Amino acid sequence: MVTSNSRGGAGLLGASRGGECCPGMRGGAVSGLPTHVRGGVGAPIPVPMPRCHPYCQGVIYPRDFHSYLLPMLQPCAESTTQTYQSHTQHRKSIHLCQSSPDLRSYYPVTATMEALFDSIDVRDLLSARDLSDPTSPLSAPDLRLLTQRLESHSLQIKSKVQSYLLSHHEHFANLFSLCNDAVSQSETISSNVSDLLKLISSDRPIDVEIRDVIEEVNAKVRESRTQRELLELVKAIAEMTERFKGVREALRNGRLRFAAEDLSLLKKALNVTDRDADVAKENESEREPVVYGLLKKEWSDCFEEIQDVLVKFMENAVRFERDPSRLHVQYRLSHDGINGIELQTVLEALDVIGILDYGLAKVADLIIKHVINPTVNRGSPISFVEELNQDSKGMNEAILKIVPSVDRKIENVEGEAIYSGIIQVIRFIYKCICFENGSWIQSFGRLTWPRIAEMIISNFLSKVVPKDASKLADFQKIIECTSQFETRLKEMMFISASDNKDERLSNYAENVEVHFASRKKTEILAKARKLLLHCDFDIPQAYTRKGSMLKNDRMAVNSSEQVVDLLFLSERCVVSKAATQLMELVHQTLKDVCLSSTRVALEFYHAARDAMLLYEVVIPVKLERQLDGINQVAVLMHNDCLHLSQEILGLAFEYRSEFPNSIKEHAIFVDMAPRFQLMAEEILQKQTQLIIYNLKEAVDGADGFQNTYQKQQFELAKFSIDQVLL
Repeated sequence: MVTSNSRGGAGLLGASRGGECCPGMRGGAVSGLPTHVRGGVGAPIPVPMPRCHPYCQGVIYPRDFHSYLLPMLQPCAESTTQTYQSHTQHRKSIHLCQSSPDLRSYYPVTATMEALFDSIDVRDLLSARDLSDPTSPLSAPDLRLLTQRLESHSLQIKSKVQSYLLSHHEHFANLFSLCNDAVSQSETISSNVSDLLKLISSDRPIDVEIRDVIEEVNAKVRESRTQRELLELVKAIAEMTERFKGVREALRNGRLRFAAEDLSLLKKALNVTDRDADVAKENESEREPVVYGLLKKEWSDCFEEIQDVLVKFMENAVRFERDPSRLHVQYRLSHDGINGIELQTVLEALDVIGILDYGLAKVADLIIKHVINPTVNRGSPISFVEELNQDSKGMNEAILKIVPSVDRKIENVEGEAIYSGIIQVIRFIYKCICFENGSWIQSFGRLTWPRIAEMIISNFLSKVVPKDASKLADFQKIIECTSQFETRLKEMMFISASDNKDERLSNYAENVEVHFASRKKTEILAKARKLLLHCDFDIPQAYTRKGSMLKNDRMAVNSSEQVVDLLFLSERCVVSKAATQLMELVHQTLKDVCLSSTRVALEFYHAARDAMLLYEVVIPVKLERQLDGINQVAVLMHNDCLHLSQEILGLAFEYRSEFPNSIKEHAIFVDMAPRFQLMAEEILQKQTQLIIYNLKEAVDGADGFQNTYQKQQFELAKFSIDQVLL
C-alpha cells in the first residue's frame, strides 16, 4: 500500500505537485526520505530512503524491506541520483553562461531532460486495487511488480537519454569545445600572470621601468608642446611685425583709413590700454614678457606717427585768417609728401583709432577764440557769410566770413543776434567740417559747448538779470529765446537731446529769480559790511560831559536817531549808528520777503539773517583795541548787542504772518538773540573787571592816605581820589 501526502497522489519516492512523481530532477541534490518499515508483525521502523524532491513526502510500509526491496532499489536510486547530480551541475554551468550567445542554445537541452524525468508517476506502476486503502502496506507481489516496472521504466529512461544525447551530439560537442577553449585561455592567462609576477619580483621591477618611460614620454611631450608654442609665438610676432611695416607703408602712401583700421586691430590683439597709448615712454610692468613690451612700444611708435600726421592734416585743413576775418576750410590736403588727402578721410582715420576729440581740439580752440568769442563779446552784432568753392573734382574749400552788422544794439535783439550768430557758426561746422556726421558733431560739441555756454552766461544772461523784482516778468522773452536756441542745437546733434546737463543756458535762464535774489543778497551783505566798517562808534553830544547843558532839553534827546527803545524792557539806550542803520537794512529786506515769490523770499530771508550775523563777525575785530580799555566804544557796543537781541526777538512777531506760506515754518530768528545777549554780558563783565582793577590801582597809589600833611603824599592822595571820581 502506498500512502499519499496532502498534495494529492502517492508514490514510492514521494508525491510531486498535482500528484506527479519527480524522481530526482527538481531542486537540488537527492536527500533522505523518511520511511516507516514494520519489523516483525506491524511494527513500523523508520528507514532512510532516497528522496528525489523536497516536496516529496511519501511513506512506504514494506513487509520485508531489508530482504527484498532495498537491494533492488539501490542500483536504480544510485543511477538516478548520479544522473540528477550530473544534470544539475550541467544546468548550473549553462545558467552561468546564459549571457554568452554561444551557450544560450544549450538551455533547451536541459528543459527537454527535465521533461523526460518528470514523466514518471509511481501510481501508474501499481494496480488500482492497491490504491484503495492508502494506509495498508504493500504486499510482496506488489513490491516485485513495482520493482520490475521501475527497472523497465529506468531502461526506457536510459534509452531516451542515449537517443537524446546522440541527437544533440553537435551541441554537446560545441559545449565541450568551448569548455576546452576556456581551459586553454585560463592556462594562457595563468602563464601571463606568472610572467608578470616574475617581472614585478625581479631586481628592477617593471613598474619602475614603466614609470621612467612615462616620465620620459611626458618630458618629450612637454618639450614638443613648448617648441610648438614658441614656434606659434614667433609666427605671431613675425606677422605683427609685418603688419606694423604695412601700417607705416600705408601711412607713407596716403592710405590713412587702412593704416588706422590695421592699427586699431593691432591694439586689440596686443591688449593695449589707453594708458599705454598715451604714455609711450612709460616702461611696461616687469611681469610682462620683454617681447610683449617691445611689441607695445612698436605699436605706440606707430600710433604717435599716425597721430602726428593726422593732427597736421587737421591744422592745415582749418585755418583762421585775420585780414579779412574769415574761417577757411580746405578739403584736399597735403603734408610731408602725402598729397591729395580728403578731409573726410582724415576725420574717419581719427575716429577709427579713437582720437577724434584730440584731432578736433585745436580746431575747437581756434573757432572759440576767433569766431565764437567775438560773437558773444562784440559791442555791436556781427553776421556771417558762407562761401563754397568747387572744381571739377568736387568741393575744394569752404569759407565763413565774419562781417560787422549795421543793426542797432537793442537788449532783446542783442540776445537774438548772439544766438543767431552762434547757430550759423555751428551749422557751418556741421556741414563743412563734420560732413553732417552725428558722432563727429557730438564730439565737437563736447569740446566747445561748456565754454560757449559759460561765455553766454557771463557776458549776456547774467547782465540782463533784472535788478528789480517788478521786471522779472519781462525776462520771460529771453527764457523763450534761450530755449529755442538750445532746441536748434539739439536738432543738429551739437548737444545731447537726452542729457539735461547740456541745457545749461535754459537752466540758468529759468532760475532767473534765484539769480536775481542771489544778486540782491550779495548787494545786501555788501551794504551791511560797508556800513559796519565805515561807521564811527561815537556817543551823541547830548550824552557826553561836554554836552551836559543839553540834558534839560528832553525834545533834543528823544529826537536822536541813536536813542532807541528796548522792545521787551522798559528802558531806552544809546546805540551806534551802525546798529540803527543795520536794523533799517534788515527791516527793508524782510519787507521785500513779504512781497516776493518763494525762491526770492527765501534768499532775502537768509540775507537778513546773514546781515545781522555780520555784526558779530566784523565789529569785535574792528574794535578789538578799544575793548581792551575803559572807553565809550565798549558802552555803545554793549548797547548795540542788547538792542539787536531785543529787535531779533520781535522780528518774527512783526513779519512772519506776511511771509509766503512755504517759508513761514522755516523762518526763525530767535536762535540768534542769545548770541547777542551773551556778547553784551561779556562786554559788560570785561568793562566791570577793568574798572575794578583801575580803582584798585588808583587807591593803591595813595599809599594808604598816610602822611597827607606832606606835600608829596597829599598830591598822591588827591590824584587817587580824582582817578576814582572821574
